[in-house]
Amino acid sequence: MRKADAIANSSSSWRAYLEITKPRLSVVVVFSSVAGYFLGASVYDAWTILLLCVGGYFLVGSSNVFNQIIEKDRDALMKRTQNRPLPTGRITVPQAWVFGLLVAFSGLYMLWLINLATAFFGALSILLYAAVYTPLKTRTPLCVFVGAFPGAIPYMLGWVAASGDFGIEPGTLFMLQFFWQFPHFWAIGWMLEDDYKAGGFKMLPTGKADRGTAVQIVLYTIWTVAISLIPVFGVTGDLYITPYTAVIVAVMGVWFLYHAIKLYQLRSIETARKLMLVSVSYISLIQIIYVIDKFLR
Repeated sequence: MRKADAIANSSSSWRAYLEITKPRLSVVVVFSSVAGYFLGASVYDAWTILLLCVGGYFLVGSSNVFNQIIEKDRDALMKRTQNRPLPTGRITVPQAWVFGLLVAFSGLYMLWLINLATAFFGALSILLYAAVYTPLKTRTPLCVFVGAFPGAIPYMLGWVAASGDFGIEPGTLFMLQFFWQFPHFWAIGWMLEDDYKAGGFKMLPTGKADRGTAVQIVLYTIWTVAISLIPVFGVTGDLYITPYTAVIVAVMGVWFLYHAIKLYQLRSIETARKLMLVSVSYISLIQIIYVIDKFLR
């Protein structure tokens, strides 16, 4: 019986450590890195892809750990986060620090094995997310602007992993994911306005879910769609999409913009939720479409 209890406790402990890395979010981020790699690589190396996937997961996971350490007390105040491992005591703060640092350094080492540039941008993303973005969330709505920088790094990180340097191509991928984050995270902020207020977070640009926030969501959605079409004009180096693909990308953009406008018109939690879901689908499909276009040319 004692042995069974020990096994159950061990299993529960490992689940808590996995949970604190936010696996669903981390996998989505790794997906964008892999998409960037396939766009930038001329020869595909399985070892590099493995290092990018595991190292990228470790970096994103460690960023989430550090974020939750800093926000432990505030997470306990919000319904959405009150059952996380730290507020519930399933993991202690010292344990989280040790785990987060171990995972962070392991991830950085894996990215360093790919090349120095990849490790540099990986380290920069952790620093900006944990040390700058997270503390700003309770101080100013500009936190979303700051957080968009580390959030945009993974997509271009894949290209850097493939090429070893930073140029117009990964810069364009960075811009696309950078501007996309504003309508995405503001839609989440709209949905969870009351919860974020309970935790003391300032996530919406005007401070509340109002017309001004909705206008900015529409404007940043337009910017995102416009940037997604830039590669068709042949001005982004080796990053290029055909006119046929550009039509598909444009249709995707109209779909995204439609839901942003609906939020402006209705200003409801339900329309914000739909926009959030559409935004996730949009960026994932754009990444897939870009890769398919490259392989079909």
